[in-house]
Amino acid sequence: MRPWRERIENLSTHAEAVAAHDDLMDYVVLDPACGSGNFLYVAYRELRRLEHRLRAREEELRDQAGMRGRPQASLAFFPLQNIRGIEINAFAVALARVTLWMGHKLAVEELELAEATLPLEDLSGIRAGDALRSEWPRADAIVGNPPFHGSQNIRRKLGDPYAEWLRGAFGVGLKDFCVYWFRKAHDHLEPGMRAGLVGTNSVSQNRARGASLDYIAKNDGTITDAVSKQKWPGEAVVNVSIVNWVKEPEVAPERFMLDGKEVEGINTRLEASADALVASTRLIENRARSFQGSIPAGSFYLSKEEARELLDRRDAPYADVVRPYLIGDDITDEPEQAPRRFVIDFEFRSLEQAMAYPAALEIVRERVKPERDRNRDRGFRDKWWRFGRPRGEMRTALAPLSRYIAGNAQGKRFLFCWCQPWTCPSNLTNVFAFEDDYAMGILSSSVHLAWAKGESSTLRVDPRYTPTSAFETFPWPEPSPQQRETIAGLARRTYARRSEICAERQIGLTTLYNQVDDGAFTDLRALHRALDEAVATAYGWARAAARDPADSNARLLALNEDIAAGRRPYAPFAAREAVVG
Repeated sequence: MRPWRERIENLSTHAEAVAAHDDLMDYVVLDPACGSGNFLYVAYRELRRLEHRLRAREEELRDQAGMRGRPQASLAFFPLQNIRGIEINAFAVALARVTLWMGHKLAVEELELAEATLPLEDLSGIRAGDALRSEWPRADAIVGNPPFHGSQNIRRKLGDPYAEWLRGAFGVGLKDFCVYWFRKAHDHLEPGMRAGLVGTNSVSQNRARGASLDYIAKNDGTITDAVSKQKWPGEAVVNVSIVNWVKEPEVAPERFMLDGKEVEGINTRLEASADALVASTRLIENRARSFQGSIPAGSFYLSKEEARELLDRRDAPYADVVRPYLIGDDITDEPEQAPRRFVIDFEFRSLEQAMAYPAALEIVRERVKPERDRNRDRGFRDKWWRFGRPRGEMRTALAPLSRYIAGNAQGKRFLFCWCQPWTCPSNLTNVFAFEDDYAMGILSSSVHLAWAKGESSTLRVDPRYTPTSAFETFPWPEPSPQQRETIAGLARRTYARRSEICAERQIGLTTLYNQVDDGAFTDLRALHRALDEAVATAYGWARAAARDPADSNARLLALNEDIAAGRRPYAPFAAREAVVG
């Protein structure tokens, strides 16, 4: 509405007012996922109010031009047929038409117009169809609230044929369902036209951003207004983003609004920025050091009692295949960050090799094989005794280490703990192939955590740490030996102190750090602050940068760009000294 309001209030001649009226009469709004018509109703109501104001301005300018008393051509009323929609549910289409007929009647009454509302207007422009598979009518503005389906649920919700059609039609793989509406809306806009959509807040995050908002920015789109994140008021437990943009504007927008505040510009992460595109690059040197944990894909799990029975048997060395199984909640809630159950993990053993552990194999045969026999993935069916995703590259990276770092994959906070090699990490954890305290210090620092949150996606309402986007893009410092040892020492002290508190009070890390936020355990807070400042110093920054996430992220992005472009040498792990506590 803002461009129209500005145009109407800035009219200077009667001729301009008439031209604006003619343009408004041709203005078309489309909602390609219109449901029962809520968005279209609001759009129509606001357009009628604009029209009413435009008529008043036309009379003012007519008087100023000395045209009072002269014959006046009658101005047409805004046509209801200019409101168009597509909706896959035919019953919702009927509701949307009724909604707009009611909107027409209400607009006439509100604005006291001498306009007939009967017979009912033809609303065949609101039609039933699959919007992604059908042609859209020309539109000056596209609005709407596309359906929410996470990328992991598309096959289950829509079926394999539809999922494969999406992959082929859009060429971006399987993404959150709303992503395809952002792409198609932008492709459909003509220069100067606008769109505003509500999507899951994944549109501003890593891979989904690349296929939606980055695509818009790279194809002459400018985001003008946005709400970066807010809770969805419906039943779905998700956060949403609201994004408004213009395609190929004739004049660069002068005003940008983000979360209700005027800013210098809006980037595709929905942050205040003069640069529209903020895209970090995965760094080759960071590869093969961070992984998602294994995905069992079946009931390989054992209680502690069941595991003890197997480990006590003498017919086979069951400790080879029975391992503690770590999940994210163990890291966040258990006082010792220790696994609460076990798992049978045959790694990459053949079936013949697995037979050397008969009691364990029999459990897997009973609990896992029936489910695997029904799996659509042939590999899952044929190798039913193995994890679905054993993560061979991860196991290779961890094999030479005396310990490794694990972190929760999702949650309000990203937390890290040491694990013994025997521990099997689940897919609800991330694994970092380091055994030195220096690495623990870097990962636990506010500098890394701020970057990780900016580069991560979300699951429901919590951030989700994604190794490819959060870790592989993160440029590590290259400190002096003394700086490295300072960070390692502070990491050891911080870890020891938090472990001491958790053990004494029998609380998990989430509870502990909630209490720290409330003002408790100031000595632990001081250790974290010293660690953060030591990491900032290792980058060559002022210590205060560690306390300003926007500043540290901007510095890291510039460093990432320099490394990716070859302007700066980068070998952060080549001379790493093992500093094991």
